[in-house]
Amino acid sequence: MARPRTHDDGLRVRLLDRAGELLSGEGPGALSLRRLAKDAGTSTTAVYSLFGSKPDLISALYAEGFGRFEKRLSALVRSGDHFEDLVSLGLAYRASALADPHMYSIMFTKAVPGFEPDESATNLARSTMNPLLDTIRSGIAEGVFLAEAPERIATSSWGIAHGMVSLEINGNLPPGFDVSGTYEAALRANARGWLRTPRSTPRSAP
Repeated sequence: MARPRTHDDGLRVRLLDRAGELLSGEGPGALSLRRLAKDAGTSTTAVYSLFGSKPDLISALYAEGFGRFEKRLSALVRSGDHFEDLVSLGLAYRASALADPHMYSIMFTKAVPGFEPDESATNLARSTMNPLLDTIRSGIAEGVFLAEAPERIATSSWGIAHGMVSLEINGNLPPGFDVSGTYEAALRANARGWLRTPRSTPRSAP
């Protein structure tokens, strides 16, 4: 009878999630392999078996964050309305961030001094922009968006989404602030600014 696998993907994901929580909640000094193993209910041997070393763990955490992010954006079904698809990608961005807020510190900040992702992880991070770039390129080709460099529109759109999401995750918005409504309004205002032909703003319900 085969021996059961104890160092499986479920444990790997649990360790990565806990590592992200420690980094985002307490800073890099809180992330030790011994504490991580204890918090996850396993052994340091299991951590070493799955990741090899602390730097390897950080690299795996970085790749995991962007891997989840890419899957969520890539899974979005395009409607064919490039304006609405651009807004929907922004909404999916926020949904992904709120699903894994503890991943943000390693994905988008220098949470671990000295950490630099390797080439494979860097390429993965950059590839998460592909759904956004594809939507914008299609919109430009069909005359929906202005004939600007796709990267320019993508960076602007990403900046709006990332800035709003970062304020939300870091608790920098005032109490009672309409986060969802303001976020979508910002996405739509940005998208309208890149349209070749102005689109009327829907009237609010009376």
